[in-house]
Amino acid sequence: MSITILAIESSCDETAASVCRDGRILSNIIASQKIHEQYGGVVPELASRAHMQNIVPVVDQSLLKAGVLLSELDAVAFTQAPGLIGALLVGAQFARSIALALDKPLITVHHMQAHVLANLIDSPSPSFPFLCLTVSGGHTQIVLCESPTLLKVIGETIDDAAGEAFDKSAKILGLPYPGGPLIELHAQSGNPKAFNFPEPKIPGLDFSFSGLKTAILYFLQDEVKENPAFIDQKLPDICASIQYRIITILLNKLKKASLQTGIREICIAGGVSANRSLRSALKETGQKYHWNTYFPSLEYCTDNAAMIAITAYYKFKSGDFAAKDAIPTAKATW
Repeated sequence: MSITILAIESSCDETAASVCRDGRILSNIIASQKIHEQYGGVVPELASRAHMQNIVPVVDQSLLKAGVLLSELDAVAFTQAPGLIGALLVGAQFARSIALALDKPLITVHHMQAHVLANLIDSPSPSFPFLCLTVSGGHTQIVLCESPTLLKVIGETIDDAAGEAFDKSAKILGLPYPGGPLIELHAQSGNPKAFNFPEPKIPGLDFSFSGLKTAILYFLQDEVKENPAFIDQKLPDICASIQYRIITILLNKLKKASLQTGIREICIAGGVSANRSLRSALKETGQKYHWNTYFPSLEYCTDNAAMIAITAYYKFKSGDFAAKDAIPTAKATW
């Protein structure tokens, strides 16, 4: 039996829809919201309003590109958590309405689980069991994946996420939002070992980035007191050193997780996984430790609906359906 699913993602500031048939992505449409740039971060109320404006045309485009009619759908999926509650509600209500109108099953998807399973969209894909390092603006986790429906977080940040460390460091440097990609851009011409920022001594597989952010802030304050033009003069080296430390923190924990579990199938996911230096460092580490490493396509790294669709496909196959009155939650466990 063929399985065709419409998936909707609206957890933050991207309105997205995707159509998946038998595990193959037929369309992946995303509408971004530029309005938040002038505020230096996502404004929840503005995000919700933009989702309401974008959701109908985005779903229409997704179905049109896939060449699929509403009547051909076997299920409808939406992101249930985590995210901005107002933004989640827009996607949830729209998905529920379609499922009710068509009398088709409804599937709820955890946003971070979907990021992990984005690695299953393209070939080659990791074999089970595998470890996935998920890195985004809101999350940093190491996930043990035993099957598409059996995933366990074995390490996570105890405070800030890696993506937040990038963005907050960029803000300290006076770079516009979103700052993470700009740090990566400036780092390309800098020396990653020009400045030695500390690596937190956190036991186990958990992460911490708040202390690193504080160390960067104090370092820059001291240097600017001595030389007001320090940031402008040394921007590439500063960015390269910040990026280097964040990446080494991530990969050192991942090496530890691989050693503890004996797993050498390794992948990354989440918005920060689009960082080319991180991808390159993971590839080099994999070669050194004889890992098989996998990277999702760039279009599946940031928030998108294809990752929701592929997760929903596996949930459909296992019969994991939600009640037709399922509601989103700002936070949820796996």
